[in-house]
Amino acid sequence: MNFLAHSYLTFSDEQIVGQFLQDFIRNDERFSFPAKIQQGITLHREIDTFTDSHPAIFEAKKLFSPLVRLYSGAFVDVSFDYFLANSLPEPQLFEHSQKVYAALKNHQDFLPVNLILMLEKMQKDNWLYNYREDWGIQFSIQNVLNKAKYLRKDLPVFEIFLNNKPELKKNFDVFFPVLLEQVTKINSGF
Repeated sequence: MNFLAHSYLTFSDEQIVGQFLQDFIRNDERFSFPAKIQQGITLHREIDTFTDSHPAIFEAKKLFSPLVRLYSGAFVDVSFDYFLANSLPEPQLFEHSQKVYAALKNHQDFLPVNLILMLEKMQKDNWLYNYREDWGIQFSIQNVLNKAKYLRKDLPVFEIFLNNKPELKKNFDVFFPVLLEQVTKINSGF
């Protein structure tokens, strides 16, 4: 899952912070944060583990893998944020995006510089809300391509997304309700 899904699958502001921190810290750093933020880090890891082993994700990856091989999971994650964004009423999505930005800003003392810089761009362009738009996902896909070490930056990944929206949506519809149940179980263990 990508930024929207990880932030949506949280139960507190501190968990939001942990969900975002996971991708910006080394493994041994996770224990240096307050307990609730550590829960968010753990939740992020549990979500990723569950996601990577689900058959619907395996099927969705097949659509991207001929072009991007091992990076297919990253593009499935971005694609699923599009479907999550479009499954939420616009006011709820907007409110959620503002809540996430505020939670991260309010806990800025815990964020590394590169996350703070990304947050500024994310909030300015309202990435989380704009995942509902094709151009928002195109922007996100391009960001993944730009960061990918071993992929050409001009690969037609967005075209794969556009050409396979119905199949990707079907996989999202199978997967996301099961993920919601799993996250509720995980959170009850905290």
